[in-house]
Amino acid sequence: MAEGRFTVVLRRYGLYFAWIVSLIATGGSLYLSEVLLFAPCDLCWFQRIFMYPQTIILGMASYRGDKNVIRYLLPVNIVGGCISLYHYALQKVPAISEFAVCRSVVPCDEDYLNWYGIVTIPLLALIAFVLIALLLWFGRKEEA
Repeated sequence: MAEGRFTVVLRRYGLYFAWIVSLIATGGSLYLSEVLLFAPCDLCWFQRIFMYPQTIILGMASYRGDKNVIRYLLPVNIVGGCISLYHYALQKVPAISEFAVCRSVVPCDEDYLNWYGIVTIPLLALIAFVLIALLLWFGRKEEA
């Protein structure tokens, strides 16, 4: 079965691309909180807990070419993505805010960013988790 060039590239460089996405997500998160001074809520902290270590782990795995790490990071991205999805729903669906789990000073339904009425910080985190999961999924197989 002939595979497309795109699939071959994803299989060969999936770890590297996933690492780049994690770097961008971590850097963006730090920029928002440390430069723009957006205080993270409880759910933001949980998303960070699932994203930040991946930057180091994926960097080391990319350097060593170790695809064994994929089976451990896929579940991390699925859980992080579920937290992001819940957080996004909390911001966009008023009925869900009754079930908010935030206990900190910063409410979880607060929108620091709201581009075009759709793009918020939890959506950006969700996109990063999904991208990393997809890149790892495609990169799990050996090159053809």
